[in-house]
Amino acid sequence: MQNRAVVSVVGKDQVGIIAKVTTILSENNVNIHDISQTILQDFFTMIMLIDINDPSNLATLQDKFKPVESELGLNINIQLEDVFQAMHRV
Repeated sequence: MQNRAVVSVVGKDQVGIIAKVTTILSENNVNIHDISQTILQDFFTMIMLIDINDPSNLATLQDKFKPVESELGLNINIQLEDVFQAMHRV
């Protein structure tokens, strides 16, 4: 069974955000199922739906984003799709 997770990226708009985030995903053999990004004034926002093989490795993947977060001043979060949907039900 394929598991999916939601990756959210928020920060000041600048060159290289998408490239650096997707490079980490690619290096970890993670497929992007869907992606949406927008810029609101100077703020960059992106949400990706990714396929993950082992949900127990989610924390490890989150840690691999820490250098990009520090370098670019971003906030990057990863949650299992089920958890994300449960948190955003009205």
